[in-house]
Amino acid sequence: MSELNDLYQEVILEHSKAPRNYRRPASANHTAEGYNPLCGDHFTVFLDMDGDAIRDIGFQGSGCAISKASASMMTQSVKGKTKAEAARLFEQFHSLVTGGHNTAANSELGKLAVFSGVSRFPARVKCATLAWHTLQSALEGDQKPVSTEDE
Repeated sequence: MSELNDLYQEVILEHSKAPRNYRRPASANHTAEGYNPLCGDHFTVFLDMDGDAIRDIGFQGSGCAISKASASMMTQSVKGKTKAEAARLFEQFHSLVTGGHNTAANSELGKLAVFSGVSRFPARVKCATLAWHTLQSALEGDQKPVSTEDE
């Protein structure tokens, strides 16, 4: 199990140091901001929506390793998905990081499963879910900034 934890830590650190989709897509037509006052994380999520589908996604901002890695991996996971598919993925991810043990749903998360250890550190759950809540706000077209203190 130690080797698996080491691998998970490596993946999170690698995404934190070299985040994917760390950019503002030129064609972005939905945007939302998110803050985690407890940790100081602050991200903006940019979406290029084509009807109900996420054609492109990017993010910018700063945060701890967990929040930045989560944002990076989230962008990879939801690109090309519909709003409903992205919402389902968020629910599965949220269940995983809050200690839900739905093995079938967790197996659908793929690489996002690296965040399973977050559930052992309740203060880090908000770090891991900040980008996801911000994505949800962008999908809904909500202009009010997202705060983890509102959860």
